[in-house]
Amino acid sequence: MRLLRRRFLELAAGAAAFPLVLPVLPQVARAQSYPSKPVRLIVGFAPGGSVDIVARLMGQWLSERLGQQFIVENRPGAGTNLATEAVVTAAPDGYTLLVTTASNFINGTLYEKLNFDFMRDIAPIAGLAVEPNLVVVNPSFPAKTLPEFIAYAKANPGKVTMASGGIGAPSHVSGELFKMLADVNMVHVPYRGAGPALTDLLGGQVDVYFTPMSAGVEYVRAGKLRALAVTTTERSKVLDVPTVAEFVQGYEASQWYGVGAPKKTPAEIITKLNREINAGLADPKLKARLAELGETELPGSPDQFAKLIAEQTEKWGKVVKFSGAKAD
Repeated sequence: MRLLRRRFLELAAGAAAFPLVLPVLPQVARAQSYPSKPVRLIVGFAPGGSVDIVARLMGQWLSERLGQQFIVENRPGAGTNLATEAVVTAAPDGYTLLVTTASNFINGTLYEKLNFDFMRDIAPIAGLAVEPNLVVVNPSFPAKTLPEFIAYAKANPGKVTMASGGIGAPSHVSGELFKMLADVNMVHVPYRGAGPALTDLLGGQVDVYFTPMSAGVEYVRAGKLRALAVTTTERSKVLDVPTVAEFVQGYEASQWYGVGAPKKTPAEIITKLNREINAGLADPKLKARLAELGETELPGSPDQFAKLIAEQTEKWGKVVKFSGAKAD
């Protein structure tokens, strides 16, 4: 008996000399190995726009940070619905991601029939940036300030033309919210994208456009357009112009950019992407580049981004219903 006891103690002491090795849990191993191949960032707009630029800046950061290429893939069409559906139907493995925009918040109300439900079928990962719109007019337009513009529109109901990048585009609903809160009657002129809308505004064919800051700021600096206001609640550091809310109570409209994944994407992958995106948004060089574009970084948790999506979807749903807008 003593011999057996002594042998047991010797074995126990020997085991204590070696560390206990536990098997790695599958979800931990999955997060550690992700990404092991290139990741696609799907953008629902053509190259060159503000959302495309932001996506490429973050894609470059993630590529360098995680050692795999994050490739921006542009799939314009149907108000970003083609891009969204491509991600909704992709494998939920973290290798196909959607760059979300304000259009995603609008489309659920604007389109009567979609093959997906954005809030149900896309898992929020992280916010990227928020960008103000600029209320811009051709320099030949009589109004030089926003109060003068409102007074002119009230004195000429139905005669002021409002360009947009298309029915239901953020520029459209930003203008519709302005019409609703300022109580003015303007005629909506939809274009197929921001480029044609700006071209006709520069040529004086239309009167006003609620353009993304990054698309319109250089024209303002060059004196080719006149900026009347920014649409965020705080003044922009890029241009010294007032906010719409200083004259129209309760007005706010922004371009929101973020990243989402197909539902059922593993939580540990979403957590890892959220952490790395937030690290990018804290990087001084990336922050400075966003600031040059008039963008403000939008860090936060997946839950915080989900809350923003819900709030914005409700807000713009009301505006779409008020305007009576319907998708083509």
